[in-house]
Amino acid sequence: MSVSERGLRLRQRLVCWGFVAVAAGLGWRALDLHLSHQAFLRDQAQARHLRTVEIAAHRGRVLDRNGEVLAVSTPVESVWVNPSELDPDPRGRARLAEVLGLEPGRIAQLLDGRAEREFVYVRRHIEPELAARVRELELAGVYLQSEYRRYYPLGEVAAHVVGFADIDHRGREGLEFALEESLRGIPGSKRVIRDRLGRAVDDVELIRAPHPGGDVTISIDSRLQYVAYRALLAGVTHHRARGGSVVVLDVRTGEVLAMVNQPSYNPNNRTERVSARMRNRAITDLFEPGSTIKPFTIAAGLETGLFVPTSTIDTRPGRMRVGGHTIVDHRNYGVIDLGTLLKKSSNVGAGKVALAIEARDLWQAFARLGFGQTTASGFPGESNGVLGHFNDWNELERVTLSFGYGLSVTTLQLAQAYAVLATGGLLPRVSFARVDRPEPWVRVMSARSAAEVSRMLESVLDQGGTGSRARVAGYRVAGKTGTTRKVMPGGYSDAHYRALFAGFAPASAPRLAMVVMIDEPSTDHYYGGEVAAPVFAEVMSAALRILGVAPDDETVATRRIALGPALESLLAGDVPARRGIGRGDRIGEAVQ
Repeated sequence: MSVSERGLRLRQRLVCWGFVAVAAGLGWRALDLHLSHQAFLRDQAQARHLRTVEIAAHRGRVLDRNGEVLAVSTPVESVWVNPSELDPDPRGRARLAEVLGLEPGRIAQLLDGRAEREFVYVRRHIEPELAARVRELELAGVYLQSEYRRYYPLGEVAAHVVGFADIDHRGREGLEFALEESLRGIPGSKRVIRDRLGRAVDDVELIRAPHPGGDVTISIDSRLQYVAYRALLAGVTHHRARGGSVVVLDVRTGEVLAMVNQPSYNPNNRTERVSARMRNRAITDLFEPGSTIKPFTIAAGLETGLFVPTSTIDTRPGRMRVGGHTIVDHRNYGVIDLGTLLKKSSNVGAGKVALAIEARDLWQAFARLGFGQTTASGFPGESNGVLGHFNDWNELERVTLSFGYGLSVTTLQLAQAYAVLATGGLLPRVSFARVDRPEPWVRVMSARSAAEVSRMLESVLDQGGTGSRARVAGYRVAGKTGTTRKVMPGGYSDAHYRALFAGFAPASAPRLAMVVMIDEPSTDHYYGGEVAAPVFAEVMSAALRILGVAPDDETVATRRIALGPALESLLAGDVPARRGIGRGDRIGEAVQ
């Protein structure tokens, strides 16, 4: 054997022994780590893959009085990234942006200046199909988190009452905000082991169990809410109005059965959540109620004992001079009783009643009805209204107050006041919660005065009255029209009006009180009897039948009212000549 062959074999043996030595060393080290450092290594592995994650809590449902769902939370997923773990390759980020429907550079913008963070949302509340596509990308540092998204089945029909919760499931508007403590769930947390792609592969420990929020039943009846919304939308659209509100109260319990506004918004669409649309005008917006206040002026006169239903007022010659201004009627009604005063809506008559009453007594009568204060319904953002103190009144202010100028109310406040007449003089406690047993209410008007005014209000809907278009087939209805000029820069406008109708039914045993307000109708029709009364009739007709209220007057001669988006068939009739508040020395209103 040559020297070169012996050298080759020696080198081979050395290499083999080297491999044996390395293998032995690795085996010994593995055995040593397994036996001596097992706990340490397990802790290190868990430190790299063990994560504490939040367990989303289910927000409680909002239900209407019949158990219909008005707000519910549905499970969704959100995409987030850990910037330090995210693959720097821009191609992966571009694929993620494409799947999520984001601009190509959007992810880079989100991560800009956030490299030190461990958690950055990329997109919240995505559909399950989209979440599956994100998982298929298998991008390191990209994670999915289970959450809940709020859904509103009635959409814009109940938006102003229910409100909405934000992306973090916190109530922001309406009853979602007011009932936050009851609806909000308490999130839980747990420790999980994630693989290299961030997927949870094992639950390690439950740290805190989530506590779901409670369901809340509110007073709204979805059926009435829909009818009111549809009728109001049709009325506002037909008359090209700026907006409007409808409120329906159950006079037996004080519950708000329906409250709708125009314009509205869809709470399921975040792009529509703008302040101008989200405002619940029925409880925030103030307006002068016009002739709808006259029944309470008459009631104040009856309460003082200075007047009885047969008392007469001389309104000749259809105008009166007060404080350098002229109060006008639509025409000269002559000598009339209180019922005719309401039926014809005489400003002069109402003014003379107000002047006969002490200012303090008139103020107290209005204050007891709730004017100048909230209804205490608990709805966020409710306005107080405006009722000036009697010490600050002069004769002109007392007269204009008698027919609804110089005080401001909300639609809800006016509905509560009409409910006083319907309850026989008791002030209902307005509630957005379902009420099974109402607490005793405060008497603010004698039962006799309430009954006498109610009988007078029935005549407003008779032939020749200003509210004939508010009649409901088979039912006796009591109500009052109102048409007010809006305050604009420079004084009361000659072209901008609010049309109103307020009333209750059935008059023999009242169940529902309702107010309809249409803001700035821009067609030739602008009187409350032409614009608001037909909406009242449509809603009241449907509501009484939905609730199964028995008819109390089968002899009422009125045309059949069909539910539908158009109200053209309800709007036929002659248009009275325009009269009302003039600038300078003429003060009054379009009296229908």
